[in-house]
Amino acid sequence: MAHGGGQGLARVAVVVRAGSAPLWWLGVFAAGIGVLVPGITGRRIGVLAGAALFIVATAMVGYARRKRYAALIRASARAGKHDVLQDRAVAVRNWRRGHRWWLLLVFLAALGSAFAVPAAGGMLLAGCGAGLRLKAAWLGRRERAENALLWVRVDWLDGRGGRPAGKAVKAYRGTGIAAGDAAPGGARRRTAALV
Repeated sequence: MAHGGGQGLARVAVVVRAGSAPLWWLGVFAAGIGVLVPGITGRRIGVLAGAALFIVATAMVGYARRKRYAALIRASARAGKHDVLQDRAVAVRNWRRGHRWWLLLVFLAALGSAFAVPAAGGMLLAGCGAGLRLKAAWLGRRERAENALLWVRVDWLDGRGGRPAGKAVKAYRGTGIAAGDAAPGGARRRTAALV
C-alpha cells in the first residue's frame, strides 16, 4: 500500500456516512411509490406506521454501537507519516459498490411491503439513512472536540468497505483537523483546507 510500512486509512465518519444518502433516497422513492398503493392496512395506517418506524430506525441506527466507537476513539493513536489517507470519494465508492446488491434487495423489499402496509417500508429505509447521518454528525462533534480526524485501517474494514467499528478494528488513527478532503463528520470540505 505505502512505502515504509504505512497503512491505507479511510475516514471513519465517511464510511459511516456513505450509506446515508442511498438509504434516504431509496426510502423516499419507495415511500412515494408505496403511498400510491392502497395496501391491506390502508394509506393512513401505513403512513402512521411508517412515521413510527422512521423515528425508531433513526434512533436505533444513530445510537447503535456508540460505546464501541467511543472505546476505539479513546484507543486511537497518531497516524504515521507513511500512512496513506484515502480520498473521501474512494471510501464512498467502495462502500456503495460493496453494498449495491444489498441496497437493491432492501429497496425491492420496501416496495413489496407497500402492498401490505403502504409507505412504511420506504420510511423505515429513510430512517436508517437518517440514523447514519446522525451517527456521522456525532462522530464529527467528537472530532471537533478532540481537534483530530479519525481514520480506520482499510484492511480492517469488511469486504464491502464497511463496518468501521467491527471486530477486526483494534483502534483508530488520528490526524490533524485539516488532513484529507473531508470535513469533521465526513461531509465534503466547503473550502480547500490550509495545510
